[in-house]
Amino acid sequence: MVGVTGASGAPIAVRLVQALSEAHVAFELVISDAGRAVLREECTLDADQLGRSASHTYSDSDLAAPIASGTVATAGMVVVPCSMNQVARIATGLSDTLIARAAHVHLKERRKLVLVPRETPLDAISLGHMTRLAELGAVILVAAPPYYLHPKTVDDQTAYLAGKVLDQFGIGHSLYRPWGPRPA
Repeated sequence: MVGVTGASGAPIAVRLVQALSEAHVAFELVISDAGRAVLREECTLDADQLGRSASHTYSDSDLAAPIASGTVATAGMVVVPCSMNQVARIATGLSDTLIARAAHVHLKERRKLVLVPRETPLDAISLGHMTRLAELGAVILVAAPPYYLHPKTVDDQTAYLAGKVLDQFGIGHSLYRPWGPRPA
């Protein structure tokens, strides 16, 4: 499952969705209203366009969606980008949106939950929320650029971050070259 919220970093979500589609991995998609706005601003992309490769899309207000229940098995969930508002919702147990509710389901069912915050600087409140989520089992995958890979473009950095998310779920890809000696 992929949740997209209103933090800057929508290109990471777009590249992840493309990679999932290329790997023939079925996934469900939820995009918040703020996520829709950021997709338009950063990617000139309509949310419906992004949703075309999803097996199913849900409205973030649909709290009766199947993915809001622990009885619906998933391989995990990623929220990318994950706004600090969404981090706070999840960390404090506020389940007033489908993304937050599905994230709570993943925590309570001990399923993989990956959050990709893209915010800087981080204040003590946000760090506290992320610490709490890490203690609960969530993976906090900060959208940090991979300088050691010598990225040439922003697209290289975006592909790397999408690849790091795929790594968390054991999904093979060629979005970046793993660390190691460079070929001669």
